[in-house]
Amino acid sequence: MLNDVQRILILAPHPDDAEFGVGGTISKLVDMGKEVHVAVFSDCEKSTPAGFHVGVIEEELMQSMAFMGIPETQIHMHRYEVRLFPQLRQEILERMIELKRQVQPDLVFLPSSSDMHQDHATIHNEGIRAFKHQNILGYEMPWNNFKFQSYMYVKLEEKHIGKKIDAINIYKSQAHRPYSADEFVRSLATIRGIQINTAFAESFEAIRLIHH
Repeated sequence: MLNDVQRILILAPHPDDAEFGVGGTISKLVDMGKEVHVAVFSDCEKSTPAGFHVGVIEEELMQSMAFMGIPETQIHMHRYEVRLFPQLRQEILERMIELKRQVQPDLVFLPSSSDMHQDHATIHNEGIRAFKHQNILGYEMPWNNFKFQSYMYVKLEEKHIGKKIDAINIYKSQAHRPYSADEFVRSLATIRGIQINTAFAESFEAIRLIHH
């Protein structure tokens, strides 16, 4: 499937969601010469941990994206207040429709249908409305998922997982979160790889796949 798409848009409710959910696949897509766009809907200033300056999370995001090979012109930054996305549903939908016109993606990644975080659920629900005529895959975030339907897999190499881990480690402000641990990221990729008889993989919920 990845061979058949050229422009990819990743909808990330918060900084680092794209890296956690799609990081290995981003690395593979960049290696393939694809045009990868990342839309981030909050700078998470209200979630800045003690001991870090306000704005550090957005700074880490830009550093991570540059490391992953995403040009600044392909990063679409928005500043909706964290945890209030449901109240801003219509405004977020309208922004997504603008993104659709601007990027014209062949494939969209967004949070899965089983993601229980209120901001992630809003991005999922509005994303499938805005991009209903595009291919849509839901990415996995085990700490937010009560269940996850792994119907689509992307085979990855060691270099892709290494890139994902290094990108996540750029977020020093988030290093206290258990799911930031290198061992967890690598273990999940190993589990998904074993399921399709390869070394590493990321799995996705198949929401809409359109074959021409």
